Amino acid sequence: MKLFAKVAALLLGAAGSLLASAQISSFTHIIVVVQENRSPDNLFQGLCIPPYGSSGACGPGSNQYDIQGFGIDKKGNNIPLKQVPLGNGFDPSHSHAAFDLMCHLDSSTNQCGMDGLSSLNCPIKCSFQYVQPADVHPYLTMAQQYGWANSMFQTNQGSSGPAHQFIFGGTSAKGAADDLNATFVADNPANAKGCLAPLNTVYELISPQTAPKEFDLINNPLGTVCFSRPTMASLLDSKGRSWKYYTPGSDSLWTAPNWIRDICAPDQNYENCNGPEWKSNVDLNPLHLLQKDLPGCQLPAVSWVIPTGQNSDHPSADGTHTGGPSWVAGLVNAIGESACTDTVKGKVLSYWQDTAIIITWDDWGGFYDHRQPTLLSVPSQGQGDYQLGFRVPLLIVSAYTNPMIDNMNQYDFGSILRFMERNFGIPEGSLGFADRRSQTDLRAFFNLNQTPRQFHHISAPLSLHFLVNDRRPMDPPDND
Repeated sequence: MKLFAKVAALLLGAAGSLLASAQISSFTHIIVVVQENRSPDNLFQGLCIPPYGSSGACGPGSNQYDIQGFGIDKKGNNIPLKQVPLGNGFDPSHSHAAFDLMCHLDSSTNQCGMDGLSSLNCPIKCSFQYVQPADVHPYLTMAQQYGWANSMFQTNQGSSGPAHQFIFGGTSAKGAADDLNATFVADNPANAKGCLAPLNTVYELISPQTAPKEFDLINNPLGTVCFSRPTMASLLDSKGRSWKYYTPGSDSLWTAPNWIRDICAPDQNYENCNGPEWKSNVDLNPLHLLQKDLPGCQLPAVSWVIPTGQNSDHPSADGTHTGGPSWVAGLVNAIGESACTDTVKGKVLSYWQDTAIIITWDDWGGFYDHRQPTLLSVPSQGQGDYQLGFRVPLLIVSAYTNPMIDNMNQYDFGSILRFMERNFGIPEGSLGFADRRSQTDLRAFFNLNQTPRQFHHISAPLSLHFLVNDRRPMDPPDND
């Protein structure tokens, strides 16, 4: 026992020495986890409720989580948010039209009133609800122990398909000219398969000339909705940085690379993606990150991770989509406890010491949130007809992120892209899309000069062993 204690002390001392010398100038790896359809008021009420949080932790103060426990309906009534399980079946609309309804724009101020919903249709399609804290305690732990943003907004005013385009490449427009003219794919197409969309698939677009109404882009001839524009992946390629997009399906609306011709390289019938980047960088099983790439110490420079429906936080009528908090905690634990290392400028760094983990949600899901978004222009005169959207949660986890609430900066999906650009030596705003329109990156969440924090395991209902060995058929992240 004495010998074991001496060996343990030596190992701990060596680990402490490694930690003390591991300050970095940039991250070797960035992981972006994209969950489904939640707002802060809906998913994070537990920060305000004992035993997971306290009422004093929430409010409008600079050191408080900006979470509100009631909504306002279109009659001006305060509606207390109703507690429901994470696996509930309520799935309010989160289309662009639903944004306009909830926003209830005041044209004299160009601000959302946030009071455009009726409370009469609860509980069938209820927006006035929050998730019971016990179901999401891993998320609450991460918010309390690492970085939380009070002002994170989805860039687009619509649903998941366009949102994933903004997260991957800063726009849902067909190309740079359309983005400049504020013409965007606004909602989920019925066959949102990007380059693999069938003939005559209809994409709904919005522009200043048509707003708030949409107009049709028809996939005729085939390939009309197979877009040619740069993405964050192309910028990473230009710097020789690796990337991977983990997603449950080649032709789903959450698989952002399948909209991009240069990545997909479709065959002549637009039935399959055959591009070398598609084959190398798009992984059609998110579990492979946990099963192969992390254990094999093959973590790319940038990973976009789209969990299956069972782990995506999307409401589910059968109550089975409840694994999201455990899945995200399992990924964080896998990084924090990994034995893999990188050698950077002569320093040997563990994955925990040189990886930034960004966790966000692709859209608000139709659930009430009290914060007004900033519209980028007045109606019919620019980008504001589709930007910004409603607030979504943002968690930042790293060895250089102290427990903090950022109440100073406003973020959107473009901020994530700007952070990637800054981290890998690419001028911020290089895409010219949301990365240029956003005014912030994520640097406020990191102190790279500090001694990296020791990782502490995040408890969760489902173990990493269960997640790695999950053999259930992959549900899509959403059923829209």
